[in-house]
Amino acid sequence: MEQPTQLSKADKTRAFIIEKSSVLFNTKGYRDTSLSDIIEQTGLTKGSIYGNFENKDELAIAVYQYNFDALMARLDTVLDEKTKAYDKLMAFTGYYRENWAAMFERGGCPVLNASIEADDNFEVLKQQIQSSINSWVGKLCAIIESGQKNGEFKREIIATAYAYSIITLLEGGIMLGKIMNSHQLLSLALDRIDIMVINEMKR
Repeated sequence: MEQPTQLSKADKTRAFIIEKSSVLFNTKGYRDTSLSDIIEQTGLTKGSIYGNFENKDELAIAVYQYNFDALMARLDTVLDEKTKAYDKLMAFTGYYRENWAAMFERGGCPVLNASIEADDNFEVLKQQIQSSINSWVGKLCAIIESGQKNGEFKREIIATAYAYSIITLLEGGIMLGKIMNSHQLLSLALDRIDIMVINEMKR
């Protein structure tokens, strides 16, 4: 039986910096988070920070991936409790209905927040976001296609189109909900996803 790999001291420090910076970047923003903010948040020195990351951009990319992976892990926990594709999609919207307050407190959706800042001057982060969105779309497509195979969803629907539509509605609802300080606007978007699944996708 293989023993779990032990992290080196450097790896532990790097993971600590990423974890401690995760909420900071997601709430204050990637560009507006300063080195002083990171030092205060982690309690480490400038030398420790730059001993583990070449610059703030490298840390920002690592933090974004950490936040995205954490979001996917939370969603997977909810989705894995269901076996049918329809139930998984209902659980997907249910997750956001139940966890919107904690999500807003953490600064909102990491994909949305990073996307706003990933302009042409931060191409590496933009590519990272594109990769994660493709992964997210793939996850939803797999659910929809499994529903088509087992007869839950209509054969003629295009899985990728609906996967992108779900993410578009979700991210738009999160954006409006945060900027208008109203979770009801997020609920409207989630309701629209449910209606789409029930009226357009389900057989």
